[in-house]
Amino acid sequence: MKRVNWILIGASSLALLNGCRSPKKETPQKHQGVQAEKKTAAAPGPARVKVKVNKSALGMFKPALPTQFISKASPVTEEKIALGRMLYFEKRLSKNHDVSCNSCHGLNSFGVDNQKTSPGHKGQLGGRNSPTVYNAAGHFVQFWDGRSPDVEDQATGPIMNPVEMAMPDEKRVVDTLASMPEYVAAFKKAFPDEKEAISLANTGKAIGAFERGLVTPSPWDAFLGGSRKALSDEEKTGFNLFVSTGCSTCHNGTLLGGGAYQKLGAVSPWPNQKDQGRFEVTKKVTDKMLFKVPSLRNIEKTSPYFHDGSAATLEEAIELMGKHQLGRDLSEKHVASIATWLSSLTGKVPAEYVKEPPLPPSTPKTPAADPQ
Repeated sequence: MKRVNWILIGASSLALLNGCRSPKKETPQKHQGVQAEKKTAAAPGPARVKVKVNKSALGMFKPALPTQFISKASPVTEEKIALGRMLYFEKRLSKNHDVSCNSCHGLNSFGVDNQKTSPGHKGQLGGRNSPTVYNAAGHFVQFWDGRSPDVEDQATGPIMNPVEMAMPDEKRVVDTLASMPEYVAAFKKAFPDEKEAISLANTGKAIGAFERGLVTPSPWDAFLGGSRKALSDEEKTGFNLFVSTGCSTCHNGTLLGGGAYQKLGAVSPWPNQKDQGRFEVTKKVTDKMLFKVPSLRNIEKTSPYFHDGSAATLEEAIELMGKHQLGRDLSEKHVASIATWLSSLTGKVPAEYVKEPPLPPSTPKTPAADPQ
């Protein structure tokens, strides 16, 4: 892999004194018996040259984030968003009424729970790290192994997973929601053309509509939009190094990931071979150790890293990627510089949009929690 030359930061030369003028005889002056010293002009210090980014590489990361991810298959409406927001926080969608989407994907903690793997029904731990839901609607597939095509389909998976929310069947989901008049009305508003508005599929569509607005624009987006002051010189230097190191081969596009599969351990085998990634879905030998490339948006806030949560810090994750994906032993300074740029991808959580809404009270008809 060819290395991109660095932009060198030079320093200007010191100004030269003008020696062309004829010398002028000075008459010493005295003040209180002490000869006044001649004043000499201070030589200017070295001028700082601003760091410039590798402009030829910027095209790989455009455009900037949209305000909402659009779905032609499941158009977003305000009614779906309002319902989806309620369902996202609804613990009664779990068998024991103690787990919601927000339990593993905390909206006030950048869409994760910062655990290696997340506890679900009866404290059971999932097999993979819970990725962030922020900006996830822009990914080309969902889950680490890509088994869901979009966030609408993905949202139904955890509800029925026996390790996560553990609902036994769709009937239990429908009966639970239909027992509360507020949900009956909300589903009718969100899906007015459907006779049976409450269903598992529509539950996923509503949650997906809400998640399509989970967008976190960052200083990086302001920079892509033309604000050259949005990044510091240190961050620009880190970006140049990110590109020249080869990280942008996989982490590119608006989301800096989320757009392709990649073999984990492309150069040096990944230590944990227990989880074979996409192979678990397709059973194709060529898909062994293939995982969806994660987005780097908000990456400094979403530790631990990788599908197995094996890297506790961002610096460790960068070092492991250098070794296993690029075959390079990155220096501590090298790693720190890249991490500095990655911090510019940390966006602003939309506080009002993700605020937990009031949820309907249970009725005598609402199925009770089942810890079994």
